[in-house]
Amino acid sequence: MISPWDRWYSTSCCLCCHVRTGTIILGIWYMLINAVVLLILLSALNDPVQYRYHLTSSELGTDIDVMDDANICIATAISLLMILICGMATYGAYKQHAAWIIPFFCYQIFDFALNTLVAISVVVYPNTVQDYLQQLPGTFPYKEDIMSTNNMCLVFAVLLFIGCILSFKAYLIGCVWNCYRYVSGRGTTEVLVYVTTNDTTVPLPPYKEAVAIPPKEPPPQYMEA
Repeated sequence: MISPWDRWYSTSCCLCCHVRTGTIILGIWYMLINAVVLLILLSALNDPVQYRYHLTSSELGTDIDVMDDANICIATAISLLMILICGMATYGAYKQHAAWIIPFFCYQIFDFALNTLVAISVVVYPNTVQDYLQQLPGTFPYKEDIMSTNNMCLVFAVLLFIGCILSFKAYLIGCVWNCYRYVSGRGTTEVLVYVTTNDTTVPLPPYKEAVAIPPKEPPPQYMEA
């Protein structure tokens, strides 16, 4: 009987590419995003006066200091950690080291759980959507039109948007998990070669063990006088 894990197992992902290739592309994409965020945060640390000016400008319609130096340092550390985790996943998929893919897979599960909690909070507390819209700047495009919409329609639109994001994230989690299974399976599978004779079938040892066994030297042959 085929288990549910084996039923959903596949070595191909979107665009008919291999799961290893998909994991490598995904890891590089996450690294690029976090690298851009890291550059922005480092620029903010380098010139905090100009950074705070952009955040508190009248165009945004708010005078609240969103992030201080401590929060920027924490965000910088998180970006560096994410670059490290994504680099490990890319290297693990490329060199076929299954253990290097686990941190990135755990991050995907954590991110999926957070987005699920956001969806649950919208369902349980539907008024949070209106509260969030009221906190937006007055110059936000179409703010008044959005707030005049029925609350149930807003909740449905937000849940639909979050549902699409969760479905996409779940698919990416499946791709990385299949890559982990493929890499770990290639590292642990031992292929046995069978030699069949008329009477018996003898399994030969795996290739690595067979190479490690030194060949026996033939007995010396003596010439007849």
